[in-house]
Amino acid sequence: MLFRPYRPFFLGTWQIPFTPGLIPSNQERLAKRIADTIMGSLLTPEELENLARRLLQTHRIESAIHWLLQSALQQIRSQNHHKTTQVLAGILHDLMGQSLSRLLKALARQENFLENQLNQIFDQVILEFELNTHQSEQLADWLLQVVLPPDLIRLGVVDFLTDRNIVVIDEGFREKTSGTYWLVANLFGLRNALTRLRTHFLDEKEASNALIAELIQSLGVRSRLQEGIQNLSLQNLPISTVRELRRTMRDGVRHYIRDRGADVLAGLSESMAWEDIAPLIINRLSNSPVLNPSVQVISQELALILERYLEKDLELIVAQAIPILRIDDVIINRVKATSAANLESAIQGIVRNELQAIVNLGGILGFVIGGLQSISLLLR
Repeated sequence: MLFRPYRPFFLGTWQIPFTPGLIPSNQERLAKRIADTIMGSLLTPEELENLARRLLQTHRIESAIHWLLQSALQQIRSQNHHKTTQVLAGILHDLMGQSLSRLLKALARQENFLENQLNQIFDQVILEFELNTHQSEQLADWLLQVVLPPDLIRLGVVDFLTDRNIVVIDEGFREKTSGTYWLVANLFGLRNALTRLRTHFLDEKEASNALIAELIQSLGVRSRLQEGIQNLSLQNLPISTVRELRRTMRDGVRHYIRDRGADVLAGLSESMAWEDIAPLIINRLSNSPVLNPSVQVISQELALILERYLEKDLELIVAQAIPILRIDDVIINRVKATSAANLESAIQGIVRNELQAIVNLGGILGFVIGGLQSISLLLR
């Protein structure tokens, strides 16, 4: 009568009493009682908190985080990571074009920004920099062909030989010479010669350029210029001058980064194909021998962070999680969804011996009472 029958029986429209059995007919109320009993006595917030503490121990959290990171890396290695490359490309574009530029602009306002690094570059690179023979030859040729060609030298001489400058040169030559040069200076002077030279440079351009080129070659200007460039070094300068150059370079770099660094980085970021660079970075990171030890270290650090957070707020988290999980509703729905036969099998499996003992005790009591009644009737 506790379990069977599983369904009600009717005589016409009248339902026969005790059909279905006691438990199937009160299954919904039984489910509610079971849920209240479990949540009120077994799965209390304190027990759930203790259970969460056992589940969320540091080594278990570390293992879970490590497994997640390893799974993510395996996913990147084994499958097409188009979305990953898009996300990484966007991060790199924002980092280079906006975040890094703003950070550098803010740091460049400090007086000691990159001071040690720039001093090291100046002392180890710029201060010891010297051109080799081939580089000095190329620089000398460039100076003679582009910076100081014969035509430019001719124009410079013409601009220099003004009437006033010619008079000054002539008078100075007359005053400061002596001996034979004094005689030549006072008899002939330089005024006529310099005036004729200027006129020749103005009228005979091609011939003047050829003459200047010939003089440059005959005087060995190229070789002298090459030798001077090759021997040029900052180490030959006085210490005070070198220090001033180093300070000037440092201030110039700092001011340039502060004023134009953001625009340069933004333009560089726009010109770079981050969608092509991101796959290279991902492939390099996924195959890096340093990655697996790094994953282990990251897992440990994250586990420690979560442990400190859980020690502080685990009670609040459990209190917020219980209404979200709705364990009582899950229990009620599972019990209500269980068929009467399965419910009987489950209860019988739990209390089979106890129910059988009740049946046996009832049989014994019935036999004893029946025997006593029989004896009483015989005596009467």
